[in-house]
Amino acid sequence: MKCIAIDDEPLALDLLEDNISMVPYLQLTGKCTNAFEAMEILRHQQVDLIFLDIQMPGLTGLQFLESLPNKPIVILITAYEKYALEGFNLAVTDYLVKPVSLERFIKACNKAQELHQLKTGSKTAKEQADFFFINVDYSLLKVVFSDIVWIEGLKDYVKIHLKSTHKPIITRMSVKGMEEQLPPAKFIRIHKSYIISVAEISSIRKNSVFLHEQELPVGDTYREGLYAIAGKNM
Repeated sequence: MKCIAIDDEPLALDLLEDNISMVPYLQLTGKCTNAFEAMEILRHQQVDLIFLDIQMPGLTGLQFLESLPNKPIVILITAYEKYALEGFNLAVTDYLVKPVSLERFIKACNKAQELHQLKTGSKTAKEQADFFFINVDYSLLKVVFSDIVWIEGLKDYVKIHLKSTHKPIITRMSVKGMEEQLPPAKFIRIHKSYIISVAEISSIRKNSVFLHEQELPVGDTYREGLYAIAGKNM
């Protein structure tokens, strides 16, 4: 996706550029310190996504957004929460409040990519890709879906158990956040603390699921979904 970044603060613009460079499917084609520079870019090239600050001199981000006849996908990034309602009334895809964590930034980008693929008539990112990227030790690590056996939640972290290594990957993310990154046809949540690969299920009991030698508990809330995958009625 071709994108531009608009922010009147040079340091914030540089940080935004760094974050964009770590998202494989984004191509930064322009950096702007005001809305008028962005207008000039939009006149001469196709842009799929705009990262837009709100408080800028001359023309605010929201005024700039209202002026566009054909709006690209827009993610607002601002230091102020008070403009959230107005932003969503203008159909922005996401609203990020500074400082923005890399995890939250990637989540917003994934949402924008899925919307872009929906608009262009292609498959969603989750259906199309066989991998995703997660933040591990200040870098983005590629994880292939078919390599995952199960995922374990540990408060603010998740532990990803893989077939390819005995050492699990640990990343700062909630179980819910991880669940949103995974294709629902390949993974199922069986407990408030566990997500498993459907392909790795070897057997199911009333309160347990077995991934070959590994036994994991099944929560009451999630049992019906698990049995539905197994083709049984509760």
